[in-house]
Amino acid sequence: MARKKAAGTSAQRRRRWWHLRQRWRMLGVFEINQEHEFYHLTAMIKEGMQASIQTNMDTAGQDTLTAEHFKAEDIQSHEGFEMQTFAAPVFAKLRRSLDITEEEYMNSLCSGGCYLQFVSNSKSKADFFVTNDKRFFLKTQSRREVKFLLSNLQAYMDHLEKYPHSLMVRFLGVHRIVIPNQMKKYFIVMQSVFYPDERINIRYDMKGCEVGRWTNPDTDGKQIIKVLKDNNFEGQYIELGQEKSWFANQVKVDAAFLQGLNVLDYSLLLARQPLHQDELDGKRSLANLVIRTTKSLDFDDSPTGSDPPTISLLEGTTSGEVAPDTTDRGSGEPQAAAEGSGEEIPLQEIKGPAKITRTDSELQEFHEHHRRLLPNCKNAVHVIDGPERRYFVGIIDIFTVYGWKKRMENLWKSLRFPGRAFSTVSPPKYSRRFCQWIQAHTQ
Repeated sequence: MARKKAAGTSAQRRRRWWHLRQRWRMLGVFEINQEHEFYHLTAMIKEGMQASIQTNMDTAGQDTLTAEHFKAEDIQSHEGFEMQTFAAPVFAKLRRSLDITEEEYMNSLCSGGCYLQFVSNSKSKADFFVTNDKRFFLKTQSRREVKFLLSNLQAYMDHLEKYPHSLMVRFLGVHRIVIPNQMKKYFIVMQSVFYPDERINIRYDMKGCEVGRWTNPDTDGKQIIKVLKDNNFEGQYIELGQEKSWFANQVKVDAAFLQGLNVLDYSLLLARQPLHQDELDGKRSLANLVIRTTKSLDFDDSPTGSDPPTISLLEGTTSGEVAPDTTDRGSGEPQAAAEGSGEEIPLQEIKGPAKITRTDSELQEFHEHHRRLLPNCKNAVHVIDGPERRYFVGIIDIFTVYGWKKRMENLWKSLRFPGRAFSTVSPPKYSRRFCQWIQAHTQ
């Protein structure tokens, strides 16, 4: 009798915990079910995306991209609508670089589970949809924004190839859905910066200025996610420990790239969650270190024979030591520190379960491409672990060009907010101030 009672109590606890997890998972999102105004639109997007992805799966992946790949347009007709896909070979290559298989991509975007509508305090007029597993974002875009992205896609891909651990948001597809006599909508698919989000307890959107950069954190009991801003973050720091130098230098590199595109008004999207003890312990294990190093360096080697497995890395450095170069891009080196204890695990020769050997030229390439030791998790390019917290970071909203409208807005705001920092400034000033703000708020 006592056993039955104990088993029943355990089952009740599990049910309560499951319901709590479900409520937390749905915080700030609404399921786009059959009663939702966007249900038919998202159903057509799913159908169109499935056909588009299947076409990619039936075509051999292109490792070498040509100008024609960047100009590629594919139109597929479905009952009641058409789906247009832009530069499919380019985005397929980008997905492969992130270790996202086409099967994973299709399962996430085209599964039977309903899309979720993201609800926040964002002022954007775009519609935001999230896949049911929250791994990918779909966002409607204007024709001008899509044209800007496609016209700069070659530069964007070159930047990510040169800096594979860049903080830039990863665009994974650009499409247009056309419903005759009703609607034409462009949308992009992005990797969510906040994935997985089960334990994220706070989110920020930072631009490095003060005017209009505070949000009342009170939700008034509503099921929405409040994304806080720069002034909400005052007195706090992004505590990265030995990753600080890599982070600050990568922000400079990415901001310089956006300045070259004459872009302003981009943001650093930031979220954080505490690291559990098992995660802290796992970071210090040799097995975990081997996996992370393999992920970070794109090793292709596999163990052969009975050769001793070895990772050859540079001696006596950590990722916090960044050697400046003539391009001011910094260069990070892999590290494995027992955060919190001050102990470092030497990386010169680590015995592990895989044979990994590097030449001097390949290690030099590690420096030149400003890589870091990625965490062993999905979405690793947007995740940085500090001594006590895990941070999710990404640079988003990169479509605002400093044209004549923004120049006029700059003049008007200069008169209205004399001596104050507002967002609409020239790209060089925006980039410089953005980097300075992040540097000042990182430890």
